Amino acid sequence: MRHSLLCMLGFFCFKATLTADRTTTLAEASHRVSVILHPSWPQIYRGETVILKCQIQEAGGAQWTYEWKTTNRKSLIPCEYMNFSATEAHSGEYRCRGKREVKFTPWSEVIKLIVSSPPQPVLSVSPSWLNPGASVTLSCEGLEHQPAGWRFFWYKAVPKPSSSSYTSELLPGSTNGTEQNSNTVHGPTLTAGFVCRAGRGEPEFYTYYSEPKFVWSADPRPAASLSVNPDRVQHFRSESVTLNCEGNSAEWRVKRFIETGKLSYCSYLGTMTGSTCTIDPHRHHSGVYWCESQSGETSNAINITVQDDDSAPLLLSPVHPVTEGDPVTLSCRMKDKLLSNVFFYHNDKLLHNDSRGELNISAVSKSDEGFYKCQHSGKDSPRSWMSVRAVSGPVGSLRLVLLIIGPVSGIILIILLLSLWRCIRSA
Repeated sequence: MRHSLLCMLGFFCFKATLTADRTTTLAEASHRVSVILHPSWPQIYRGETVILKCQIQEAGGAQWTYEWKTTNRKSLIPCEYMNFSATEAHSGEYRCRGKREVKFTPWSEVIKLIVSSPPQPVLSVSPSWLNPGASVTLSCEGLEHQPAGWRFFWYKAVPKPSSSSYTSELLPGSTNGTEQNSNTVHGPTLTAGFVCRAGRGEPEFYTYYSEPKFVWSADPRPAASLSVNPDRVQHFRSESVTLNCEGNSAEWRVKRFIETGKLSYCSYLGTMTGSTCTIDPHRHHSGVYWCESQSGETSNAINITVQDDDSAPLLLSPVHPVTEGDPVTLSCRMKDKLLSNVFFYHNDKLLHNDSRGELNISAVSKSDEGFYKCQHSGKDSPRSWMSVRAVSGPVGSLRLVLLIIGPVSGIILIILLLSLWRCIRSA
């Protein structure tokens, strides 16, 4: 009993000698022995509770004792069950056999146990940039043998006060997790970070938290807004660039997220003075920038593209979304001057066959949204996305009416003037 109890607690025990004669092994050969692993997942992680049971088929009511042989111990282990919190040291091959009186069954087939470090899932979000009223899909990926009993838990990343890290706050409805590795967040409107992790088993074992992933809102808000100087998306690496946070909070910090998934703060990028971040040119990289307060308020986010080649052109395009019906002008410049003979492309399609100094859109529409670039002397600028925001509500309706009435009124006025001119001539 003492040996069995120690075994179940994960302390391996053994007898110094075995009184049975090994020549009696075949006497119980009719009894088939197997090792039962619970949970029976193909991959076990450090910290999971594991039970190994030695099972004898057609054991009847006889009194059996058991012993185990494993590659991670030289001694035999006398118990029916082994119950332990798995560590890498438990990795190895296990087999067992039964003993009745002085007779032994054959050894069971070997079962191989591999214990690994807990996994860290990878969270993806789609879309990364918010559209008004749109939902965001979160996907928790990167787990091997994903159907193996996992449930997925979803969190909002909440900034820690006076720290550059985050805590994780369960999203509503995520207390019990989801069987699917995806989850939909309905109608978020602000820049926000999300985190996921997975759990399984009883007692429940959890993976590490994923790194936070963000969805960004490009719309400036009075409560929290970010501006950039110079006021454009593209910048030369050698240029001095400042980012300014404005809003209700007295304590802002600027954050940057680059394509490799690295999250940085102004203290790493340059110098934060009050609510203004001045970026060190040596640490100036393309990415998404936004402001965040210690209380968790977030500003609009902006894309910044850094041009390493000082001899290539830059596209001058709006930093913030433009509103349907507004005029928009795009231009192109070198480091020291504006250019007057460039070609403009929309989604890699040439817009005009002749070169020009500016691309003027008198009333921008949703169809004008997309990637733009300019070309000068065979060299292309980086591409930048221009976002077009739909107009809604009374203002949008009024603008739509004006857009319709304006041209119609002009046509009517021309007809009236022509009629008046004819009347005068015929008089």
